[in-house]
Amino acid sequence: MPLPAGARLGPYDIVFPLGAGGMGEVYRARDARLNRDVAIKVLAEAFASDAERLARFEREAPSWDRHRRRSG
Repeated sequence: MPLPAGARLGPYDIVFPLGAGGMGEVYRARDARLNRDVAIKVLAEAFASDAERLARFEREAPSWDRHRRRSG
């Protein structure tokens, strides 16, 4: 289920959804700690108890930050 605008997820305030894929949803959010806009990917609930998919999600996370630095 998509997160509504204004929802709080840890230090992130959800602004709006950017898209969805096979493993989850991506949102534009505001990082309250850094006071800047970020994109966050949220793993679909259906995969939260799937150890293999969770491990894949965690392995991919560092590449998202590297991509951000190259493209922006």
